[in-house]
Amino acid sequence: MSLSQYTGLINDSDLPAEIKTILLRLATDYALAQQNRKEIVQDSLPLFKQLVFLVQKQFKTPYIFAPYHKAIREPINYQLFGVEFFRSFVDMDRSTLSDADNLKQIEVHLQRGDNVVLFSNHQSEADPQILYLLLEKKYLHLAQEMIFVAGHKVTTDILAAPFSMGCNLICIYSKKHIDFPPELKLAKQRHNQKTMKLMGSLLKEGGKCIYVAPSGGRDRRNSKGVIDIAPFDAQSVEMFRLIASQAKTTTHFYPLALATYDILPPPAEVESKLGEERKAQYSPVHLSFGKEIDMNHFPGNEETDRHKKREVLAQHIWSLVNNAYQQFP
Repeated sequence: MSLSQYTGLINDSDLPAEIKTILLRLATDYALAQQNRKEIVQDSLPLFKQLVFLVQKQFKTPYIFAPYHKAIREPINYQLFGVEFFRSFVDMDRSTLSDADNLKQIEVHLQRGDNVVLFSNHQSEADPQILYLLLEKKYLHLAQEMIFVAGHKVTTDILAAPFSMGCNLICIYSKKHIDFPPELKLAKQRHNQKTMKLMGSLLKEGGKCIYVAPSGGRDRRNSKGVIDIAPFDAQSVEMFRLIASQAKTTTHFYPLALATYDILPPPAEVESKLGEERKAQYSPVHLSFGKEIDMNHFPGNEETDRHKKREVLAQHIWSLVNNAYQQFP
């Protein structure tokens, strides 16, 4: 499929110039990814045409996400759209899924009505779709029903929203963005409080698998160009531990390490504004589901100061994720 066909769709749209610029860059990367794919390539133009249509739809009539958003699968299957769109960027032959035995145990927990919380790092806007792609063959139900704790940017950016509409989301304002703008800080805090109560209700129901990045954002390259696993926020970890304990239904905690950075890297710096540039590429990805975390007995749990103990636990969980990450090819 020629690049001109993709760009023609964008130029013929009635989107603002800055959005067209972002889409034109993405179109170039999308066309290149199609050329690099090893498997048989289907006609990809309809998928990109659908993206332009959905972005226009979001621009004209923004979809408002509820605090708990369930993946939309009809009349448009947004979940399938997002998965198929990003399939073009994932080199499945060189991708890896490690520690499958822990995944099997997670499924056992969920099948008997327990909950699972995945403490993970976060690297790409496409992480939910990439998780789906690596899980779909053997763990399709888990891939379809996983719930993601999502910051406001993926629900308000008009390019991200169509993909977010295909995910199960618990929508919050992340710590990195809650102070901007200052006049909305209180309203954002109240929103987060209501959302956490709602999450408690979900855990009480049982059978839920929730992905959360305690860092509150995506990993980025440091001054030496190396991708750092962003530190985990102790308050975030403690909040999930506390809500889970109050829900009464048994909740299991697992570390998840993922390497998805190259598919759709974040901007070099954390941005408050919407409409960030997208630079995507064809790349392998890697996932590792670690062993269940003992939230009561861990290195340093003898610490008597509760605040320091929370910091120690968050650091311990981060180290589990970071150590697994360092093992990726």
